[in-house]
Amino acid sequence: MKSYISTRGKTEPHTFSKAVATGLAPDGGLFLPEALPDISSQLNAWIDLPYPELCFEFFKIFATDINPKTLKYLIDKSYAKFTHPEIAPLKQLDKKLFVLELFHGPTLAFKDFALQLLGNLYEEQIRQTGHPLNILGATSGDTGAAAIHGLLGKRGVNIFILYPNGRISNLQERQMTCTGSENVFPLAIEGSFDDAQKALKETFEDLDFRNHFYLSAVNSINLARILAQCVYYIFAWLKLPNDLKDNVEFVVPTGNFGNILAGWLAQKMGLPVKSFKAATNQNDILYRLFKTGEYKLDKVQPSLAPSMDIQMASNFERFLYYSEGQDSVRVTEIISKIKSTGNYNFENFNRDIFTTSRTNDDEIFQIIKEIHKKYNYIVDPHTACGFKDINNDMTSIVLSTAHPAKFPETITEAIGIEPKSDILEELKELKIIKYPIIAEKIAIQNFIKDHAV
Repeated sequence: MKSYISTRGKTEPHTFSKAVATGLAPDGGLFLPEALPDISSQLNAWIDLPYPELCFEFFKIFATDINPKTLKYLIDKSYAKFTHPEIAPLKQLDKKLFVLELFHGPTLAFKDFALQLLGNLYEEQIRQTGHPLNILGATSGDTGAAAIHGLLGKRGVNIFILYPNGRISNLQERQMTCTGSENVFPLAIEGSFDDAQKALKETFEDLDFRNHFYLSAVNSINLARILAQCVYYIFAWLKLPNDLKDNVEFVVPTGNFGNILAGWLAQKMGLPVKSFKAATNQNDILYRLFKTGEYKLDKVQPSLAPSMDIQMASNFERFLYYSEGQDSVRVTEIISKIKSTGNYNFENFNRDIFTTSRTNDDEIFQIIKEIHKKYNYIVDPHTACGFKDINNDMTSIVLSTAHPAKFPETITEAIGIEPKSDILEELKELKIIKYPIIAEKIAIQNFIKDHAV
C-alpha cells in the first residue's frame, strides 16, 4: 500500500485516505507520496481516454487503499456536473498557442476539478468511519466556492471558509454566501488572504482541537487537491498534435503555487514537458523568487485578478522539499526563517524548468483587449496574466482558470462586452449570508465549536 509522508519529516507515513482526511500533516508539513511513480510508459495507453477514465487510471496509482470500483464511482460522480463533454477542452488559438479551459465545472473555475472529487472522497470517508467532518478552508476567491459546492448539502459535514471581505469579486462572494445550505459557513475577515491562511494554519496546528472536531482542510495543502490537478496537464498534453508535443510550456496563472506545482509533479512522474511559466499578477513574490532566488514577503496589493492576490504561497513548501534534496530538516529551517523574518535568500536556488512573468492591472486590461481583437476570444483577468511574454518558439498551453463571466466589470470595461453565465445570473437575486470574524485562531475555534456538525 502506497505511503504518504510530511515535508517536515516528523509525521508517521499515512495511507492515501488518512492523508486526505488529515489535510495538513500534524507536524505542520504537507503530505507527498513517499516515492513518485513513473507514468511515462502508460501515456500511449491513455491517449484516447475520456477525462474521467484518465483520472481513474491516474488515481489508481495513488489511492491504493480505496476499492477500485468505489474509486471509479466517486470520480465519475465528480465530473458528471461539468457542462462541456470533454471536461477540460483544449482550444487552439494559433499554430503553437493553446488555451486549456478549466472553467466548465459547477463554479466556473479550475478549483472544481479537485474539489468536486475531494467532496466525494470526504463523503465516502464519513460513510466508512461514521465520524462527522468539519472542513476548514481559506480562499482568495475561487477555492471557497468550489469547496462549498463540492460539499453542499452532504450529510455529516459542515464547511467553514475564511475569505478577505471586500477583496474578492461580487460574484465570487455570492457563490459562497448565497447557497441557502445549512452546512455552509462563509467567514468574512478584515485583511488579506494571507491573513486568512495564517489563521487557518494556526488553527490546524492545535492538534487537540483538530482531532476533537474531526477537522480537515480543503485548501491546496490537501494532497488530493494537488493530485487531481495533475490530471488535466496529462490530458492536455495527450490532446496535442504529435508534431507539437516535443517542446511544450504550460503557462499557469498562479498565486499560491498549487496549480503549477501539480503540473511540475506530473513532469517529475514522466510527462514530457520542457517548462512551466509561473505567470503572476502585481503580487509578484513568485516572479521575484524565480528571477533572483529571493523569497521576500511584501504587502498584498488588491488587483483585477483577486484570486492571485497572495504573498505567502503555501504550496511552495512541496517544491522546496524536492529542491532541497528531500531534506526535511532543511525545509523546516527555511520555512521557520521565512515565518520569522518574511525573507529568505537561496544562494543556489534550483529554478528547475520554471520561467516566470509579471502582469500589472494596466497590462491585464490591454491583454484582454488584444486577445479578443486577435482571436475573438474572451479571457478572464487571471488567464490574461498567462498571455504576457508568450514564447513563440514553444508550444504554449495557457491554463484558463476561470470563466470571464465571474469578472463582468473588468471584461465590460476592457472590450465593451458583458460576459454572462446562467449559473451566475441566478445568484444576483439571492440574499447574501456571511459571518464577520477576526482572523485569529481563538475566534475561528470558538465559531467552529458553536457550529460544528
